Amino acid sequence: MDCVQHIDSAKVNEGDKKDVELQNQRDKFIEGQRLLILTNEQPWKPWKRSRSWVKDFLVRVRCVMGSLMGMEWYCFAALGILTAFLSFLMDLSVAKLLRAHQWLYSQLEGHCLLQFLCWTLYPVSLSALSTSFSQSICPFSAGSGVPEVRTILSGVDMPHYLSLTNLFAKYVGLICTLAAGSTVFLGKVGPFVHLSTMVGAYLNQLCTVLRGEKEERTEGAMLVVAAAVGVASCFGAPISGVLFSVEVMSSHFALKDYCPCFFAAACGALTFHLLSMWSGEQETLQALFQTSFSEDLPFYPLEILVFAILGLLCGAGSCVYLFCHRWILLFIKTNKILIKVLSTEKALYSAMVVFLLASVTFPLSAGQYMASKLTIKQLLSSLLDSRQWTSQSHNASVVLQPNLCPWSEWIPSGNPYLTLGFFLFMKLWMLVLACTLPLPAGYFMPVFIYGAAIGRLFGEGLAFVSLNGVYLDQDRNPINPGGYALAGAAAFSGAVTHTLSPALLALELTGQSTHAAPILLATLVANALARSGQRPSFYDALSISKKLPHLPSLLKVCPRLSSVPIGKVLGPGGPVLERTAGPTEVQQVLNTCSQTQIPVVDTLDSRILLGSINRSDLQTFLCHNHNKVLKKQLVDMCSIRPVSVQLSPDTTVQEAHGVLSVLCGESLFVTERGRLSGVVTWPEMKRMMADLADDL
Repeated sequence: MDCVQHIDSAKVNEGDKKDVELQNQRDKFIEGQRLLILTNEQPWKPWKRSRSWVKDFLVRVRCVMGSLMGMEWYCFAALGILTAFLSFLMDLSVAKLLRAHQWLYSQLEGHCLLQFLCWTLYPVSLSALSTSFSQSICPFSAGSGVPEVRTILSGVDMPHYLSLTNLFAKYVGLICTLAAGSTVFLGKVGPFVHLSTMVGAYLNQLCTVLRGEKEERTEGAMLVVAAAVGVASCFGAPISGVLFSVEVMSSHFALKDYCPCFFAAACGALTFHLLSMWSGEQETLQALFQTSFSEDLPFYPLEILVFAILGLLCGAGSCVYLFCHRWILLFIKTNKILIKVLSTEKALYSAMVVFLLASVTFPLSAGQYMASKLTIKQLLSSLLDSRQWTSQSHNASVVLQPNLCPWSEWIPSGNPYLTLGFFLFMKLWMLVLACTLPLPAGYFMPVFIYGAAIGRLFGEGLAFVSLNGVYLDQDRNPINPGGYALAGAAAFSGAVTHTLSPALLALELTGQSTHAAPILLATLVANALARSGQRPSFYDALSISKKLPHLPSLLKVCPRLSSVPIGKVLGPGGPVLERTAGPTEVQQVLNTCSQTQIPVVDTLDSRILLGSINRSDLQTFLCHNHNKVLKKQLVDMCSIRPVSVQLSPDTTVQEAHGVLSVLCGESLFVTERGRLSGVVTWPEMKRMMADLADDL
């Protein structure tokens, strides 16, 4: 009997052991499933061994590439190559759509009414499609995008303007806008800078993942580089792209971004030229608008004064253009009918405006005196021609061959002065009106061409006055109107944007280094006249009209803002911690704010600032006190970092903005006699600038 009981007890013990083992296996399985869920790995994925091998291979490749140079440099190169590919693909699509319009118009020759409908309805349909598509996908895709990017680079967070939907909507909408041709007379530079920054924002996230960082770094450097790449990928001009990024995009350009800007811009420009060469558009790597100016004696020394006069003329013209632009923006913001139409029927507004512009430029009416058949590129190429149109207009055989000589479109009546003057008069108000269209569009290239027309008219008039030549030592050297057109383009566009980068862009676009000195002189003179009186630039006017929190633009229209003390507009102080705070107070602060640096004071009554503590240190403090019965205070476990830079309530908003930008900090503490008065963060700075913009 005892043996039987012993055997039964042994069986029971063995059963208990099996149950324990099964329970352990179940616990291990549940723990394994929990770990899989936490690591976002799904056990049902196929080809585990293959995926593991690919993952190991990619890790080794990353290690090898990282040993050669930092991963961010590969992202800079990828940014330039990818942006250039997008630019080339856009140009290719636009060229096909423009050729389709020209073919359809030529097939209807002899039917005036059908040609008029073809000429007007084609750009009207594309513009309406661009507006409706971009507005329905992402309302932030309309316009240039440069003012918004400048605001982002100044430190203000605007995530919607760098989203993937905005990238898609702006790219497709811009293709439709450019396909409308010279009828709408809009370009691609500004929107493409915006597109480049959106690509740069996503590459910055990819670079963060490749580096294996847990916390994302600031994307400011990548966006500054992307702004330079945007210009370089449009024209194949890397140097002027970097200068554009320095002048227009950055309030404070850091020298550490200098080499990355040139590297990425060079990659983008080289890729753009290679794609153009492989597609057959260019025979070799050359300037986009190659000119044939004389290099023996391109201009006489006395002509330097004439180029300075041209700069004054372009500066005065830019003041007129900027005044009209600011007036139309104010009119649209205040007119009740236009406000209602633009809030509900944006596509209808675009269709109506484009129909008006297309009707005016119809080639069988007023358009024949505006060279309306030429595309944007053909307009610039014809204006930069080195031959004198006044002498060529007497040659009937040349006039009868417009396909071989695009500049012959400028002399339909044998008088280029009439055509150029009419072009300048009409395009002034047409360009100002086109700037109000709610679709993706750029405004730099039209302004550049308008300045080239001013310089061409000036050069042709000078050639006529000097009897088609300047004589010195019995040698005849004819005036080169193309050189004046190039100087006028750089001077007028530089005066409108308040920059000098168009002077360098003109040289890189044409490869004409012989006119470097007169072009720079004309641009400097035009800028001096345009900047006088604290006039806002074109981009500043857009920022003011949209009420963007961009302080440099606000200071242009209201200089008194530079003396506004920060204590006057500073909001209520955020959460603070006492040095004796416990886990409850720390947990409450972490739940109520998102700042990375939390100020620590002696007591809440005295508010004497002792320093700051990082958010990660506070989380570590909570974890350490989670399982302990004896709760410790904040000062016992965390080191309080002293604050090296403090602001006074009398510090101006402009000074605080400059310190925040230069230090690349996330927060600054405002103290008065050691007492904490408030915290200035980028969201707080955005709120203050928005309030200042509303008061204008």
